[in-house]
Amino acid sequence: MDSTAALALPDLWDRLTGTQQDPDLWVVLATGVVALAVVVPRPLWRVARNAITIAHEGGHGLMALLTGRQLTGIRLHSDTSGLTVSRGKPYGLGMILTAASGYTAPPLLGLGGAALLSAGRITLLLWVATALLVAMLVMVRNAYGALTVFLTGGTFLLVSWLTGPQVQAAFAYAVVWFLLLGGVRPAFELQAKRVRGAAGDSDADQLARLTSAPAGLWLFLFHAVSLCSLMGGGRWLLDL
Repeated sequence: MDSTAALALPDLWDRLTGTQQDPDLWVVLATGVVALAVVVPRPLWRVARNAITIAHEGGHGLMALLTGRQLTGIRLHSDTSGLTVSRGKPYGLGMILTAASGYTAPPLLGLGGAALLSAGRITLLLWVATALLVAMLVMVRNAYGALTVFLTGGTFLLVSWLTGPQVQAAFAYAVVWFLLLGGVRPAFELQAKRVRGAAGDSDADQLARLTSAPAGLWLFLFHAVSLCSLMGGGRWLLDL
């Protein structure tokens, strides 16, 4: 290892583990408004929802691995639907946790991101997100999904390497606000589909078949996790 690399590694570690200055309150508020403006209007949401699907399917995949299941592949589709396939017992706690982790993953990721930002760990958040996206890219099994994850991960990488602290902070806060706000809408969309009888194989219905709890109770859990994450994460972001 040459001297330049030897000097760069400590600097790199300090940059990763160090804290960064919090942005001004107006930046925090502005990024929240931008995220809300993306989540609420249907035309923008139809495009932005792809990012929520990445987090949703990534949640299924990560939980499958954590519970000892064999993750065989993830597919992301242009209609913002997705599919995560894992091998293992088709019943039991591992399967239940895997099925329950989809709708809860985006808001919980947002909550974790808000905790990092409240501690001034902006760079760490960007790098952790990039690492998770790279790991997910390995498991994606269709071209559209690979392109979506690649572009998303590339955006995080470019922002973390090529932009200054203020841009990084604004980007990180916008992403976390989007996960918190965007994590709320899918559960309401699922509820509307179930009222129309159009979601018979949803995560909530799969959980109902895996357990003795009705699908409505699992849907309530999705609502509770997303709304509580939004309230808690919002308080951290706003430093209340």
